[in-house]
Amino acid sequence: MTGHLVSVLNGLAMGSLLFAIALGLSLVFGMMDVLNLAHGAVYLVGAYVAVALVADGAGLGAFVLAVLLAAGLGALLGGVLAGLTRATPHHLDQALLTLGVSLVVAELLSIFFGNDVHSIAAPAPVAGSVVVFGETYPVYRLLVIGFGVVLAVAVYVLVERSVLGSVIRATVADRSMVSALGINTGRVLVGVFAAGAALAAVGGVLAGPILGAQPGLDEKVLLLALVVVVIGGLGSVRGALLGAVLIGQVQALGTSLLPEYASFLIFAAMGLVLLLRPAGLLPTGGAVRA
Repeated sequence: MTGHLVSVLNGLAMGSLLFAIALGLSLVFGMMDVLNLAHGAVYLVGAYVAVALVADGAGLGAFVLAVLLAAGLGALLGGVLAGLTRATPHHLDQALLTLGVSLVVAELLSIFFGNDVHSIAAPAPVAGSVVVFGETYPVYRLLVIGFGVVLAVAVYVLVERSVLGSVIRATVADRSMVSALGINTGRVLVGVFAAGAALAAVGGVLAGPILGAQPGLDEKVLLLALVVVVIGGLGSVRGALLGAVLIGQVQALGTSLLPEYASFLIFAAMGLVLLLRPAGLLPTGGAVRA
């Protein structure tokens, strides 16, 4: 394992990014019963925000600005998508609608930024490397791993230990009862949709120095996020975290050990999990759980 330490760390970094992206997708489906196929396009918006502001390298302040701007744009897109999908209660209609939005957003990004592959430099203060157990590893990727840990703890506290989390869980369990208490459940649902989309856009900025930005990346990221959600269990926060870490490791170690089968291994892992646990590793039983 020591010889593959870099691959393991790469898997943790990728898992942290996938967790941020898949979390919103999982919560939106678990709470609102909406399959948002525009989630990858929202991620791509964040990636191109990074291209516009920090592509050639910038200070930490400019990178933080890119994160905040991406979060705002993601939340705005999430709010728009929440409004659009409320008028289309059927899953097929929702899938077609969000897929159409995804295609429009991706085409607009191609018009503005072209079809080239854009590389994005890490912020100058964290662009170096450090030695970890005898192996040289980028500081930025270690920070991405740390971001994943902080996000997991923050979401756990929010969902399980806060008043807002109680309202969210109650809305999932019995929306009509929560409405009878005078709480605007529509705002709660739109807020969750916006927050999930904001996380996807932030994931696009954070993934920029690792994956870059290019047309078609939204489809790849959406596919990985869907795999994470299916493996972890729909609507489960802990499931999204576990699924993201698992897929991150399968992808990183698969690329290192069996590069010709790396893509196959991801779907093989999903198939094996579904064969043994059809509802996912940590299913919610109908409610959002951390």
